[in-house]
Amino acid sequence: MVTGGFLLMTVAVKAQKVDFTEYDLANGLHVILHQDKTAPVVAVTVFYHVGSKNEETSRTGFAHFFEHLLFEGTDNIKRGEWSKIVSSNGGQENATTSQDRTFYYEVFPSNQLELGLWMESERMLHPVINEVGVKTQNEVVKEEKRQRIDNQPYGHFLEEIFKRLFTAHPYRWQPIGSMEDLDAAKLEEFQAFFKKYYIPNNATLSVAGDIDIEQAKKWVAKYFTDVPKGPAIVQPNIQEAPITKEIVDTAYDANIQIPAVMAAYRIPGLKSDDSKVLELISNYLSNGGSSKLYKKMVDDKKNALQVGAFNYALEDYGAYITYALPNNNASLQDLLKDIDEEVVKLQTDLISEEDYQKLMNQEENDFVSANTRMLGVAENLSDGHVYFNNTGHINDELSDYKKITREQIRDVAKKYLNSNQRVVLYYLPDTKSGNN
Repeated sequence: MVTGGFLLMTVAVKAQKVDFTEYDLANGLHVILHQDKTAPVVAVTVFYHVGSKNEETSRTGFAHFFEHLLFEGTDNIKRGEWSKIVSSNGGQENATTSQDRTFYYEVFPSNQLELGLWMESERMLHPVINEVGVKTQNEVVKEEKRQRIDNQPYGHFLEEIFKRLFTAHPYRWQPIGSMEDLDAAKLEEFQAFFKKYYIPNNATLSVAGDIDIEQAKKWVAKYFTDVPKGPAIVQPNIQEAPITKEIVDTAYDANIQIPAVMAAYRIPGLKSDDSKVLELISNYLSNGGSSKLYKKMVDDKKNALQVGAFNYALEDYGAYITYALPNNNASLQDLLKDIDEEVVKLQTDLISEEDYQKLMNQEENDFVSANTRMLGVAENLSDGHVYFNNTGHINDELSDYKKITREQIRDVAKKYLNSNQRVVLYYLPDTKSGNN
């Protein structure tokens, strides 16, 4: 859901320890509180461990739909009033959905902490889920899909990659889901989805900013204690057979004039140490104008308009994706060959000490940047608790990256980034209008 930008006030911090208090309520809600009095700002966030991977194959898009639906109103917040309440009290709000989780937040002046807690408890305890809200948000989601995916150049590339990279796991569909599935769903199905997943024992409340810990605890107890606990949630545990032979396919997009070539490798989930190594590899190959792929293909050979590599880290698996758009009529096969040559170098030789130190510096800058706002701190605390069973992961992550050696970079590239383990997708212009 997009309702505006983040609160503009930020907090300058160094890469230092983030202190926090955490505990569970009797209903299973996990609570994390972080005090930082450097600015009068507080972020109130709720992380529900439900994403598109928790959906049925015939009812995709439910988790993302609820990202919108739960702003409709509650028994005590009239329909259409949610955003007005937030903005009139100096705050901003939003929500995001991924394959693994749904994340709601408000960022307020710190004297509105109680308001933020009350609103999130209302969302959990008293949401209004009726035909009016469902029909309204159905149109909102359809419009979002049209704008962000259907009518965007290359808007379907992740969908095309993931449905080939995954054949059994629910990662094979994207969080936006199917509009046909949403149209076919009955009101009772939406209500049942809420009742199953949006429960305190499937949620993490993380609050960060200019707060008094003891007062925050009292308000948390006041507003969340009465939320009933639900049945335990069992997350999907679906294994994919390894890819042992290169899969080559073609997809078409009516919104593009310049083709692209993509290569995607199925890799371990974000809890794996190898996922962090692959993050460094993507930075080495394509982070900035001095990166290996950019310098080689955009600057020197001038055969690519764009080239890149990124580690799409998710809870159960990940996808490591490389891509390039041609310049000067370069062939897609030649672009793929150029990318592969750099990968083979990584698999064969150790990167230079200079490049290694540059990677470490980039990682520290990224870490500090991610934790300069209280919203980022609150989200990272929740991520640590849910994904790593370690709320203090926020304090360990940078040191974990700095422990990675040049030898590990070589070995992880050799383990996962091989041509017989990937999907190669030629993403081409579709001259038949209406086909995506």
